[in-house]
Amino acid sequence: MADPSSYRPKPGEIPDSPGVYRFRDEHRRVIYVGKAKSLRQRLANYFQDLAGLHPRTRSMVTTAASVEWTVVSTEVEALQLEYSWIKEYDPRFNVKYRDDKSYPYLAVTMNEEFPRVQVMRGHKKKGVRYFGPYAHAWAIRDTVDLLLRVFPVRTCSTGVFKNAARTGRPCLLGYIDKCSAPCVDRVSAEDHRELAEEFCDFMAGRTGTYLRRLEQQMAQAAEDMEYERAARLRDDIGALKKAMEKNAVVLADATDADLIAVAEDELEAAVQIFHVRGGRVRGQRGWVTDKVEEITTGALVEHALQQLYGEETGDAVPREVLVPALPDPVEPVQQWLTGRRGANVSLRVPQRGDKKALMETVQRNAQQALVLHKTKRASDLTTRSRALEEIADALGLDSAPLRIECYDVSHLQGDDVVASMVVFEDGLARKSEYRRFQIKSFAGQDDVRSMHEVITRRFRRYLAEKERTGEWTDGEAGESAPGLAPDGLTEPPENTLTDDDGRPKRFAYPPQLVVVDGGAPQVAAARRALDELGIDDIAVCGLAKRLEEVWLPGDDDPVVLPRTSEGLYLLQRVRDEAHRFAITYQRTRRAKRFRAGPLDEVPGLGETRKRALIKHFGSVKRLRSATIEQICEVPGIGRKTAEVIVAAFARAEPPAPAVNTATGEIMDDEEEPGQATGSPGEPVSAGGPDDRRGQER
Repeated sequence: MADPSSYRPKPGEIPDSPGVYRFRDEHRRVIYVGKAKSLRQRLANYFQDLAGLHPRTRSMVTTAASVEWTVVSTEVEALQLEYSWIKEYDPRFNVKYRDDKSYPYLAVTMNEEFPRVQVMRGHKKKGVRYFGPYAHAWAIRDTVDLLLRVFPVRTCSTGVFKNAARTGRPCLLGYIDKCSAPCVDRVSAEDHRELAEEFCDFMAGRTGTYLRRLEQQMAQAAEDMEYERAARLRDDIGALKKAMEKNAVVLADATDADLIAVAEDELEAAVQIFHVRGGRVRGQRGWVTDKVEEITTGALVEHALQQLYGEETGDAVPREVLVPALPDPVEPVQQWLTGRRGANVSLRVPQRGDKKALMETVQRNAQQALVLHKTKRASDLTTRSRALEEIADALGLDSAPLRIECYDVSHLQGDDVVASMVVFEDGLARKSEYRRFQIKSFAGQDDVRSMHEVITRRFRRYLAEKERTGEWTDGEAGESAPGLAPDGLTEPPENTLTDDDGRPKRFAYPPQLVVVDGGAPQVAAARRALDELGIDDIAVCGLAKRLEEVWLPGDDDPVVLPRTSEGLYLLQRVRDEAHRFAITYQRTRRAKRFRAGPLDEVPGLGETRKRALIKHFGSVKRLRSATIEQICEVPGIGRKTAEVIVAAFARAEPPAPAVNTATGEIMDDEEEPGQATGSPGEPVSAGGPDDRRGQER
């Protein structure tokens, strides 16, 4: 725990102007980002008596080791810079709403020659019109199915579209008149684009025009005694009205607005957003966040606005935003929203009428979302804390291991030996920190030696980063620090973590606990690797799969946790995740090796002709023994190519005989030696004293 007075800026150093400030921890990670109208006044609040600070603020300032700031011209610039840095650094003490990129949208790809209507998730693309978001994808499909009667816009994929154009036959929707079939030139590109624009106008809320037009056409058709056409138009009108009924009018005057409501307690807050377009609710979404800092409702609203509109421009930002409480101050936020839209945006709290009634509905949804979240997650939060405490008690640690790293080695009979490193922070997987290794210092099957190499390489990199960033004085690291960047990592070289960069990077941060997949030998190897590097403040344990025993360095007997222990369950999840990550990498490398062969060296021999050769001869073994004349019998293979194939097999080393590892019998069948005969999902061993040799690790 750091003393805030140790890094408090000197009097007069902090400017009295708008700006954004960052608190960093001892490893130079940014842990909090904030903005202020006056940096001097705001930062002074953090360096008062600790007893007078909010518990969460006190935790932040005692975790931090330094503070820095950037001066800007206006509060609007400070708001934008704060948003950018929170996105970039992901500071642990800032309020962060869960990403909403999984919400489905109804999208019309107006950037294509023949626009397509489809369900889209993820980041928005330029030139695509979006409507929503919707709570469920099936709600979008139901709406589209109704509207295609009136607006038969293309919905097929690029592959289906091109295939229909090639064959001259449209898909089923084209035959039942739910697609205008531009693929077979039933309509021109211009007419199809006009259909797509009318579809977008209807979805944007301009519905009255089309209904009146269809009613006039229906009346004219009936007058002309075109009763079939009139009946079809009647059904089209019914489909449009049914689609409109799904979104009843909630606000008069075709209002475009977003309504944001917040429900909160001491620890968490839920935010719900209703998107109203043309007076109708077109979409709904929400987030739940932990309140890791002392924050008001107005500040929660400000963070929600940043999340909603930080990457939006134009009409995606509505004319009116209704909130339960205004940010303080409100003027910079309103100016920022106006700048995003390019026109004036009204940010206010509804006081009466339909908008206030609708805000109460949104508030009830937020309250319900918070209750549902707490029902689902409260036990999980408690369980994770209890699991970490149980692990600390069982292993004799001074505190709960907030960062756990687990390592596993994987191979197939000593080939393609790889290892994995997975990271769990606060009991949750942090997949951005996962790493993979190739074992290169030796060949063959030796799990203990492999584990020693992996631990050595990982923590050598950590020591090298500490030395480079100046976290110790010269000589403190011993002989292991200089020039220690190892080879064989699948990640880029470690040259991107600088003093001015607080983003999490690769191997720069130490765990409180290292878990290895295995028993006493693997644990001893890991402990020996750390001792050789002079690291004595990181705990090590191993989890053997056979009896789920926890092994500690130097102990003759394992620690046996109760089967119902939450700590054991967490260790199992960490170990299984490391095993999965290692196996996935090992299989990828093995597949690449198996695909390589003499045929790959034949110039101009693509995948199609390779498959033709194998299909003709039945196996690579038979192809290897074939003559030039026999190879020429394969369609598409000429004599010159056949000669090159025979020469490639002649240069290749003769294959070793295939051996049944269970019986020792030499097999003489058509399987290519060295090729795995089991299925890709066959059982694999987990390491430790009970390794099943000869199987995939």
